[in-house]
Amino acid sequence: MTDFEQTTPANSHPELSALRESVQLGLPAAIADLSRLVRIPSVSWDGFDPAHVAASADAVKGLLDDLGVFESVEIARAPIGSTDALGQPAVLATRAARNGRPTILLYAHHDVQPQGDEDDWDSAPFEPTVRGDRLYGRGASDDKAGVMSHVAAIRAFAATVGPDFDLGLAVFIEGEEEFGSRSFSNFLAENETALRADVIIVADSDNWNVTTPSLTVALRGNVAFKLKVSTLAHASHSGMYGGAVPDAMLATIRLLATLHDEAGSVAVAGLTTHEAETPDYPEQQLRDETGLLDGVSPIGSGPVLSRLWWQPAITITGIDAPTVVNASNTLIPSVTVKLSARIAPGQTASDAYAALEAHLLANAPFGAHIEITDVDPGNPFLVDTSGWAAVEAKAAMHEAWGTEPVETGIGGSIPFIADLVEVFGDAQILVTGVEDPDTRAHSPNESQHLGVFQRAILTEAVLFAKLNDRA
Repeated sequence: MTDFEQTTPANSHPELSALRESVQLGLPAAIADLSRLVRIPSVSWDGFDPAHVAASADAVKGLLDDLGVFESVEIARAPIGSTDALGQPAVLATRAARNGRPTILLYAHHDVQPQGDEDDWDSAPFEPTVRGDRLYGRGASDDKAGVMSHVAAIRAFAATVGPDFDLGLAVFIEGEEEFGSRSFSNFLAENETALRADVIIVADSDNWNVTTPSLTVALRGNVAFKLKVSTLAHASHSGMYGGAVPDAMLATIRLLATLHDEAGSVAVAGLTTHEAETPDYPEQQLRDETGLLDGVSPIGSGPVLSRLWWQPAITITGIDAPTVVNASNTLIPSVTVKLSARIAPGQTASDAYAALEAHLLANAPFGAHIEITDVDPGNPFLVDTSGWAAVEAKAAMHEAWGTEPVETGIGGSIPFIADLVEVFGDAQILVTGVEDPDTRAHSPNESQHLGVFQRAILTEAVLFAKLNDRA
C-alpha cells in the first residue's frame, strides 16, 4: 500500500497523530468497503433495475450499523413531488448531541450514473480495479467514495476517542441524486427533525489537485427546459417550397445563434455575472483537462475560472430532429431542443428563466412559434467563509493534507442545496469532496485517487475532533 501521509502543520489538533494512524490502519478496510459498493450497479434512472439501488442502500445501512455509534439507522423513502410514487431508498442515521456540542449532518449519495458504452472502459465499470494510485469503476468517486469518506472518518474518530463522544451526528445518504433528487424536498420535510444540524457537509465536489484540498464556496445555479420551435402546421416538400417557406431547423439554428456573441460569451440580457477573484488557471490546463482539440479556441472572455465559476453559460444538450439516415427532402415543421443554462451566483433561477424566456420570444426569427416546457430550475449557492464551521473545516484540511486549501467555485450545479438552505437556514453548509481533475466522474474510466481518499477521510475525522471539543 502506498504511503500517502503528509507533514504535520504547526498548531495541529492534539489528536492529529492518533487520528492519522487510525485512518492509515483503516485504509485497506475502507478501500475494500468502497470496492464492495462499486460492485453494485446502483443506477437510479428509469429503465434500470431498482433492485440494485435497494441493494446499495442495504449495503450502506450495514456499514453505518456496524459503526456502533448511532441511535437509529434506517432506510427511508419519500414521495416524488405531489404523486404517490416513492423515490429511491435513502439511508438515514442519527445520534443526538450531548453536553452542548454541535450536530453535524453528513450528506452523500449511493446511486451512480449509467456506465455508458462498456467498450470505452479500460476495465469493467462495476468491477473495481486498482491501477497505480487510483481505484477505477463507476461510482468509485462520485459518490461512493463520498459515502465511504463519511463512514471511514466516523470509524477512525470513534476508534481514537471512543464511541461515547458528545458530537451529534446525522447521516443522509441519498439514492437518486444522479436522477434529479426527485423526492429530496419531501424527504427533508418528512425527516426535518432528524436531519436538523448546526453544520451540513455535502461530500459531492472535488479538490484543486491530488495534493491540494478545496473548499467549494460557490456553485452555479441551473435552468433547463425543452424549447420547441415551430414554423409549419405540417411538413412540406423542400424542393417545391424551399426558398420561400422557413423550415423549423433554419429558425432554430438562427434563434440559438443569438444566445452567444462572436466570442462565445452569453448574450442574453438579464443574465448576470458575479464579481470575484479566481486562482491562476492557464489555458493549457483547460485544454489538458477537457481534451480541447488543436486549433479549437476556448470561448468567452475574462479569466478562465471566471468563465467557469462566475459567469453564466448556455449549452444545447439535446435535439430532436430527423437523423441523417432518415433524412428526406422535407421542410421540418418543428424542432425541439434541450437547453441547459448555468446561472452565476447572486442571481435566482426564476430571474434567469425570465431573462431566457424574454430573449427567446424576442428573437424568434420569421415569427416562429416558441413553446417552453419541462422547466427545471435550481438556485446558485455562495458560502459564508467567515463562519466558524468554514474556518474549522479549512484548518482541518490544512492539518490533514499539509497544504493550505483553495477556495473554489464549481461550474456545475447541486440544485438540492437550495432545498437545504430553505429548510435549514441557520445551518452552515460546507461543500467538500473526494474528486480531483482526473476523476472523470460520469465518464468512462471514472476513478478515485486513493491518496485523496485517505486525506479526505482524515480531514473529516479531524473536523469531528475539533467540533467534539467545541462547547
